[in-house]
Amino acid sequence: MPAPAHLIIAYAAGASEACHKTLQGLALPHLQRLLARLTMQPAVSGAQTSYSTPHERALAQALGLPCADGRIPWAAWHRHSLGLPADAQAWAFVTPCQWQVGADHVSLCDPEALGLDEAASRALLAIVAPWFAQDGIHLHYDQPTRWLARSELFATLATASLERALLRDLRPWLPDARAARPLHRLHSEMQMLLHTHAFNGARAERAQPPVNAFWVHGAGPLPRPAPDPGAPLPTLSHALRDAALRADWSAWGSAWTTLDAGPVAELLRQAASGQSVRLTLCGECHAIGWHSAPRGLVQRIRSYFKPLRMTDLQAML
Repeated sequence: MPAPAHLIIAYAAGASEACHKTLQGLALPHLQRLLARLTMQPAVSGAQTSYSTPHERALAQALGLPCADGRIPWAAWHRHSLGLPADAQAWAFVTPCQWQVGADHVSLCDPEALGLDEAASRALLAIVAPWFAQDGIHLHYDQPTRWLARSELFATLATASLERALLRDLRPWLPDARAARPLHRLHSEMQMLLHTHAFNGARAERAQPPVNAFWVHGAGPLPRPAPDPGAPLPTLSHALRDAALRADWSAWGSAWTTLDAGPVAELLRQAASGQSVRLTLCGECHAIGWHSAPRGLVQRIRSYFKPLRMTDLQAML
């Protein structure tokens, strides 16, 4: 039997009053009709202080990956999905980034704003890799704003998702100081190394922001046996991400309307044609799923006369 189509929507609701007001005026007819057809599943619960976002936990659960907070092995899974050997080793992502130090906070700027291309990223990697290697952390190029790192340090280390710290005070999201002592030392060393380095001097001449730090995330080893990367994968939508992270709820509402008319409408069409489908909505704390399943008469009547409202979903997510 084929796996059901599964759509996971990140940042489907926010906790702020401004988001609540946007939800009150938001018309999402395809989502309403889809939810009326599907059966709700138990929530994947978390907290605003969880290292892993709800959509990460929902995706990991769907893929058969470990779901422990801050210990979803995304880097090892990435290598595995590319057909590269994981060798039961612990991997992590390392993202070069910019930290801005204020009077009472340290904020993590969006790495995409750095404008790093492959050549610049590889040049930066060559500069910092020997420092990491001294602590047994071996770096490998993957993407301009993301490297792969292998180390036993990542076998049990909980790390916060980049999205948790992005555009916020990053200090609550740093890994435990005792468990991650080498990383904390490397943070200080990289700031001193890069502060006056010619790499950033050249960037300043081009009016580009400096790279002065890094963020470690997605750490851990793959389970044995590892999930099959060739199995049907859920579709994770980030269409609401940027607006939600910047608390631009007007843009977020517009993005929801577009999402409703596109992927959500397509999932509704599949459900209406008799296909088995799944939908997972994720907020700041929790994720709730719905799936195709037989429903009793009472459930059908309730969904018809008392449809779930988006403001109800905000409280649930």
